[in-house]
Amino acid sequence: MTCKERILSNDYADVLGDIILPEEYQFDFPFDYCFHRLAGEWGIIYIERNGTEGNNLGQRAYSLTPKCYGLMESVQTQDLKASQRTSLNTLSLAESGILAAQREPLGLTGKNVTIGFIDTGIRYQEPVFKDFAGRSRIVSIWDQTIQTGAPPEGFQYGTEYTNEMINEALASDNPLSVVPSTDANGHGSMMASLAAGSPIENGSFIGAAPDCQIAVVKLKEAKPYLRDYYKIPPGVPCYSESDILQAIQYLQKYVLILTRPLVICLGIGTSYGDHTGAGMLGRYIDYISTQKSRVTVIAGGNEGNAAHHFFGEISDSQTYQDVEIRVGENDKGFIMDMWGDAPYFYNATIITPGGERARWNNPRNYVPQEFTFVYEKTRIVIEYQLVETLSGAEIIRFRFSNPTQGVWTLRINSEGNTVGGQFHIWLPITDFLSADTYFLEPNPYTTITEPAYVHSVVTAAAYQITNDSIAASSGRGYARDNYIVPDIAAPGVSVSTPFGERSGTSVAAAITAGGCAQLMEWAVVDSNDILVNSVNIKNYLIRGAERDSFMEYPNREWGYGRLDVAGVFEFLAGIGRGM
Repeated sequence: MTCKERILSNDYADVLGDIILPEEYQFDFPFDYCFHRLAGEWGIIYIERNGTEGNNLGQRAYSLTPKCYGLMESVQTQDLKASQRTSLNTLSLAESGILAAQREPLGLTGKNVTIGFIDTGIRYQEPVFKDFAGRSRIVSIWDQTIQTGAPPEGFQYGTEYTNEMINEALASDNPLSVVPSTDANGHGSMMASLAAGSPIENGSFIGAAPDCQIAVVKLKEAKPYLRDYYKIPPGVPCYSESDILQAIQYLQKYVLILTRPLVICLGIGTSYGDHTGAGMLGRYIDYISTQKSRVTVIAGGNEGNAAHHFFGEISDSQTYQDVEIRVGENDKGFIMDMWGDAPYFYNATIITPGGERARWNNPRNYVPQEFTFVYEKTRIVIEYQLVETLSGAEIIRFRFSNPTQGVWTLRINSEGNTVGGQFHIWLPITDFLSADTYFLEPNPYTTITEPAYVHSVVTAAAYQITNDSIAASSGRGYARDNYIVPDIAAPGVSVSTPFGERSGTSVAAAITAGGCAQLMEWAVVDSNDILVNSVNIKNYLIRGAERDSFMEYPNREWGYGRLDVAGVFEFLAGIGRGM
């Protein structure tokens, strides 16, 4: 079996790891596998699931199993006519200081900068992705879902479509017969249009960086075994961490060939992970983002008002904490992750809606424990790691199958020589869970999704420009270790696109990514700060952000303020804003 077949087959599991497997390695492993190297010791092993690994992902270290990511959903509220699109697109760019930076004397439109999108693909035939001559501004599409063409060099699956191939398709009577890649969902096309769209329809729409080049990775869906493990509902888009890692690697390699600055825009996220950015994807993003001429922009997520986060404290005076979860009738199963820090460790008592109890005594080993009940059909598997490999934190994962409708209670207590401590529990993101399942006493903070906690990236919250209010759903900081996120807030409510009116932090991330492309043009292309990287760009944005005098910054909702690209240059010119 080829490596491509292993990567695509549901009979092979994806395993993430920091390992060294040199090409000249001569020893045989006692199982069937192939290996894809990302960088240094980072890589992905595709290993037969029927071998010694078995099918029980819970017996692996938490960080080895790829997490499932969903879209930071941009809700399409209505499909506007062209005559109605003039307001909330250009107003959003004007409020963000992007239109002012596009005009002379700055004239920043993203020239010689590449923005890379890792999402649901792109509708390359649309006018918003063509130049004035009708040729495509898309330099490349790596479609991971199409296996009939040649994959990119250094990769084993999917099909790569070059700019020449896309232009050949545009010149034909049936473009999809030449380049069959498309975007049925529309999320990726929406993001690309906001960040990088060409002017269309008599000035009724323009992207933030209309002269940049566009690179696209269309993610393939996660394998069925991962969807089953994470209990993802049927029909919901779900993408594996392993495919996202390779997508980032592809954009990095491709831009090295172009020798252009790169902006990576991610409108995906998950509630799995330690909420400090310490996971495999977070570390790889940090590695890429700290290189020169690179910046990564990530949506902060739409979990702010979802009631999917619980924060608890235990003390000598309160030796346990009850966590109540209201479970809806439509949920067939879900996962909850509980995180705590040393030196504390925790036990749990599970109380069903009918009053049955099951006691989980902390085993301090990797072996999952299963609980069943006399009067409930529910099965709960608890997976545990005292010291999670990448974060060092304690992780307790509760996997519910066929949960009974009603209120479930977890009674959490801390034991040992140090009774006390704080802990967090997260339910899955909204798309992965019924709306009728939530915490009865939720905490709205630390609801930004992974990987937006990575220190080197620009994390975008969403606000409404009509009244300068933060979007109710926008994820709130800070990180579990109190690192400050989000960094910036950008328009993200009812913003007009060529694909309808959209809302969400993915909208805010796309607009911010276009603004970052403008800064990259000024810094790198125009040689004003050629050593700039993601951290530097973030700090330029922070210095130029618009802040209200009545509010303290940074804060959990807005970060350091509202996006204002023109404000960066006002600051540099000595008209800057203080804190």
